[in-house]
Amino acid sequence: MKRIMLWLAVALMATTASAQTLVGSKFSDNVYIGFNGGVATKATGVKWMDNLNANAGLRIGKWITPSFGLALDGTAYFGNKPWCSTGTAVRASNVSLLGTVNFTNLFGGYPGEPRCFEVTGLYGLGWGRLYTSNHTCNEPVNKMTSKAGIDFTFNFGSDKQWQFYIEPSVTWAFLGSNSQPIGQPTYKLSWSDDQPRYNVNNAAVQLNAGLVYKFRNSNGSHNFKIFRGVVDNSDEINRLNGIINDLRAQLDQKPREVVKEVVREVQVGGKEVRVENLVFVTFAQGKSLLTKEAMEALNGVKPGSHVQIVGTASPEGSPELNQRLSQARADAVAAYLRDRGVIVDEALGKGVQGNTSNRLAVIYVK
Repeated sequence: MKRIMLWLAVALMATTASAQTLVGSKFSDNVYIGFNGGVATKATGVKWMDNLNANAGLRIGKWITPSFGLALDGTAYFGNKPWCSTGTAVRASNVSLLGTVNFTNLFGGYPGEPRCFEVTGLYGLGWGRLYTSNHTCNEPVNKMTSKAGIDFTFNFGSDKQWQFYIEPSVTWAFLGSNSQPIGQPTYKLSWSDDQPRYNVNNAAVQLNAGLVYKFRNSNGSHNFKIFRGVVDNSDEINRLNGIINDLRAQLDQKPREVVKEVVREVQVGGKEVRVENLVFVTFAQGKSLLTKEAMEALNGVKPGSHVQIVGTASPEGSPELNQRLSQARADAVAAYLRDRGVIVDEALGKGVQGNTSNRLAVIYVK
């Protein structure tokens, strides 16, 4: 168990020293608001410069990660070219829920702060509304819409808290419903119509420019921050080093504690037993197979030497299981040494010796 704790401590230290962690994961972090404006017109059958209509919009969004986010986008459209006149200052509006992808961070990685120039894609569904006072426009009042666009973004400010972007986009109008008074022209929709499809005849194109402000996060910045675990925290490193050194000291003591129990099992004719005459090998939990490290330790026993072997087990299992397992470990060591020309005088399994023996085989080299 102590060995496992040692390796876990080492793994934790290595992981925290190398992994990148984002700071600022609260729900209220990485939220922004922006305003935009530009021009739009029907995608087909018009002359670009002759049929431009102004629009203005508001966007509120949140980045969930440096690469992925969500945004609520609302746009008001002014002017009627080339459509019929509605007689209202705002001809139509569209509200969309958009998914956003920062392609620069997605493919290039997030360096810890926004780059000066980034490219972001957006796509989503929305609801469009036609405003009319004269009921002469033969088109649906409510429409399902879909918007796709790409932002060419420039980040600036002392903490890159501002963004300026240029956004070409396309908005499609899908299924619609008509709510005109009785007697007025109605809009008929069937599944054979083009409306339910991504069809260029049902699309409007627009070119907007926008300005975004990113609110301050709980990490003190206006953007995602990256820190590398405890690399810059000497106190934490010292604490982990202290834990590791303490575990190592405990592991160093464990064989000596086992020796106190095992040495009395070894009959050496009154000769003093020294630690340097002992070889220790360890086993995986519940196993009696020799590991590569165990074989390397046993290779240090010279052929022709006489040895006595005592196998032990950890306290987790039942006494019967531990006895069988400890004997199997002693037998595995004995078989390996015999194959190398070592004379095995005795190989005994002693189960759990004391309170500290833990998956060991102790070899006394005479």
